[in-house]
Amino acid sequence: MSALDAQQNKGRPDDKSRLYQVINEEWDYRLGEYPMWASSMGHSDYDGKIGQYDQEAQDRRARNCQSCLEKLGNINTEVLSQEDRINYDFFKLEMQDCIDHHKHKTYLIPVSSEGGFHTSFMYSISDQNYDSLKDYQNYLKLLSGFEAYCDQHIELMKTGIEEGMVASKAVLKGFDANIDPHIVSDPTESYFYGPLKEIPEHLEKEHGDDLRRQAAAIIKSSIIPSFERLKKFVANDYSAAASESVGISALPGGADFYETRVRYFTNLPISSEEVYNKGLEEVKRIRGRMDAIIKELEFEGSFADFLAFLRTDEQFYAKTPKELLMEASYICKRAEYQLPAYFSKLPRLPFGVEPVPEHLAPNYTTGRYASGNMLNKKAGAYWVNTYKLESRPLYVLPALSLHEAVPGHHLQLSLAQELGEVPEFRKHTYLSSFGEGWALYAEYLGEEMGIYDDPYTQFGRLTYEMWRACRLVVDVGLHMKGWSREKAVEYLSSNTALSIHNCNTEVDRYIGWPGQALSYKMGELKFKELREQAEKQLGSDFDIREFHDLVLSYGSVPMNVLEQIVVEWLKTK
Repeated sequence: MSALDAQQNKGRPDDKSRLYQVINEEWDYRLGEYPMWASSMGHSDYDGKIGQYDQEAQDRRARNCQSCLEKLGNINTEVLSQEDRINYDFFKLEMQDCIDHHKHKTYLIPVSSEGGFHTSFMYSISDQNYDSLKDYQNYLKLLSGFEAYCDQHIELMKTGIEEGMVASKAVLKGFDANIDPHIVSDPTESYFYGPLKEIPEHLEKEHGDDLRRQAAAIIKSSIIPSFERLKKFVANDYSAAASESVGISALPGGADFYETRVRYFTNLPISSEEVYNKGLEEVKRIRGRMDAIIKELEFEGSFADFLAFLRTDEQFYAKTPKELLMEASYICKRAEYQLPAYFSKLPRLPFGVEPVPEHLAPNYTTGRYASGNMLNKKAGAYWVNTYKLESRPLYVLPALSLHEAVPGHHLQLSLAQELGEVPEFRKHTYLSSFGEGWALYAEYLGEEMGIYDDPYTQFGRLTYEMWRACRLVVDVGLHMKGWSREKAVEYLSSNTALSIHNCNTEVDRYIGWPGQALSYKMGELKFKELREQAEKQLGSDFDIREFHDLVLSYGSVPMNVLEQIVVEWLKTK
């Protein structure tokens, strides 16, 4: 053994132990800083706690992330194993993202077109279990703490007004739709009274009336006034100060921040201009396939005429919410039947199909996956938006279902929860480039699985892929090229068969979440590239099940790390 080898072997345990000390300490710190999130994952020590969200808390969290980065800088990565290096790179990415957000003060804009801090509070509540008296007592503590939670965020928004860090006027137009349902005259009609309506039988006789009385009192004295205060503040102060521009580059330091978003949401050393050009290239390619289907159908009319036909013909729309949910469920079962041919490892956690909650539906995206958790006895949920059925075409439902359920988000995220000896942060950190890239790849995989069994659902699959390609153009256009909201909606509506309602809600989402929309297409392209590389190198020895198991076996990882994993695997083959 050389002196260098001896030195490396000597250093290896120390560097590894220091890495995991930093990671584990930060995880414990993170749970304490975000107790509602910790509780939703089954950490009962944090039940009933909300946490702090004021300026002091924001600064404290950033200092901790900076300290973690400095400690990582003292670790010799050359002596780490592949698994340890994955953890190192992933953790470093997350700490840098925390610092980037704090540097650009994004916490001063805690609202978007889909809601904001108040809807996050509701998500946390929906993830709780209510089986014991203590569960309900902790729930009452959360309700009691909402007023301070709301006021802290309003104070952040006031600071944002002073510093020019404000949301765009465009995303505030429908903001009342997320607030008005919670301003009720009868507290028992409040969303927050929901857990009290069906108290378990073993608690009902002795505690039911008292728990309901306490909940109604808190909702009346704290929850409803907090929402009234938030509505008044947004209407009278915040809306007047909101940005006329829709792009983040119009805000202080916004252009630099957007470039950090490009790198974070793609995990690639790429610029916004390169993403924009890739989008134009993909839009052109996909349009060629769409035109071919229109020709196959012998449709008489232009591309725009065909889109109008798809958006208005009754044959493409469900008549009732139940019909839409049943169709989505059927598609999911068809996909599940095909899974063993493409995956040798499947998750234990089941999922169900549910409507998007009524109070969220008007401004919500067309569908979404809500993770389940074995510890909390909660299955995954594929949410389908049943609001405005005339804007929910059936021809895109197969692509949506594959994306949100299987083999998309449910399969990938549930397998990630079953990872063995990996740091907890990896099981519960969602990297959009990996997760959304995989889900879009899952839509593509549906072609091989035979899910798109007529020209219209094939066109629907392509319109969803076109939608994600358009995002590369639209997102950069909005945030870096001075596009108006109207130009973005027109670009999306003229290139896809999405309903006009969806085009509007989607563009508003991009405005309020800069860069995230890039992750879908850029991630999918990387998955396809890695698969093509493996197929070319292995030839007849390529096994699709083995490849899929490999890329999902590490959970969500940065795409540049995934590329290294596949390259190393191919060397062993």
